[in-house]
Amino acid sequence: MEQMRGRVIRSTGSWYEVKTESGEIFKARLRGKFKQDKLKVNNPIAVGDWVLLDQEGEEGSAVIKTIEPRSNYIIRKSTRKSNFSHIIASNLDQALLVATLAFPRTSLGFIDRFLVSAESFRIPCVLVINKSDLLDQEGLGVVAQLKELYEGIGYRTLLISVLEEQGLDEIKTALKGKTSLISGHSGVGKSSLLNALVPELGLRIGEVSTFANKGTHTTTFAEMFETEGDARIIDTPGIKELGLVEMEQEEISDYFPEMRAFLGQCKFNNCLHVNEPGCAVLEAFVNGEIADSRYMSYLSMLEDSDNRR
Repeated sequence: MEQMRGRVIRSTGSWYEVKTESGEIFKARLRGKFKQDKLKVNNPIAVGDWVLLDQEGEEGSAVIKTIEPRSNYIIRKSTRKSNFSHIIASNLDQALLVATLAFPRTSLGFIDRFLVSAESFRIPCVLVINKSDLLDQEGLGVVAQLKELYEGIGYRTLLISVLEEQGLDEIKTALKGKTSLISGHSGVGKSSLLNALVPELGLRIGEVSTFANKGTHTTTFAEMFETEGDARIIDTPGIKELGLVEMEQEEISDYFPEMRAFLGQCKFNNCLHVNEPGCAVLEAFVNGEIADSRYMSYLSMLEDSDNRR
C-alpha cells in the first residue's frame, strides 16, 4: 500500500486531521507509542507536522506511521503535567503576536517572553497591536515608542483595528505564502482578527467545538486554516503564560537581539549580565543602548530559570 504524505491541520490530542499533498483530508490516529527525542511532551504530534500515513479501515481514515523531523516548533509548559511541555505548533515561517494596550493591556514582559521563546527556535516574529480605535493621543504616543523600540531590534510592529478594519491589508500581505502562528492572550481580538482574515471561519466555530469534544478534555487545540494568497494560519488557544522551556540561564541573553550584538565582548565568558565586572551588556544598558523594559524582562526570565533549578 502506498504511503501518503500530509500535514496535520487539526488535533484533539487523540485524533488528527491530516491534509495530504493531493488535497484529501483524513481523520488519522497514531499507532503505538512514539518516541520523542529527549522531549518530554504530552502531545507527540502537533499542528504543522508533516507525517506519512496509510489509509486504514473506512474511507477517510488513516494511521500515522512516521513524523518527519521538524524545522522548528514553539512550545510551552504543559498545563496538565508538571515537567512536561506542550508543542503549540511546528514548521512555522513566522509567528504573529497579537497584543493590546487597552482592554486588556498586554504586559511588555509577556511580549518579551513570547519573542524570546520564538527567537530560541529561530522563528521570525511580527508584533501586531490591535484595538487602535480605543487609543487616545497619549496611547498612540506609547504605540509610537513601542514601534521604535521593537522595530529597532528587528521586529516588525503593526498597529491595527480589526473593529474598524484598519491595517488588515498589511497583515494579509505579511501572511502571503507562509505558515504563520497567530498567538496572544485571550481578549486581545485574536478570534475577530481570524474571522476577518478567514471569513468562512464564522461558519465553522460550531463544527470545531463538536469535533473537539469527542472524548477529550475541554482543552482547545491548535488548528490550521488555509486562506487566500496561499497563506496557512495556525490558531492557538489564548496563552495565559509562556514558561521558557529547557533554557539554560547562560543562553537567555542570546535570544535578545540587542544583547546578542555584544556576544563575546564581556570579560567573563559565562557572564549573566547582572553585576559582573567588565560586562559589555551592562555597559550598553547604562548607556541607553538596551531599553529598560527589555532588561527588566531579561532579569525576570533569569530569575524564573533560577527558581526552576
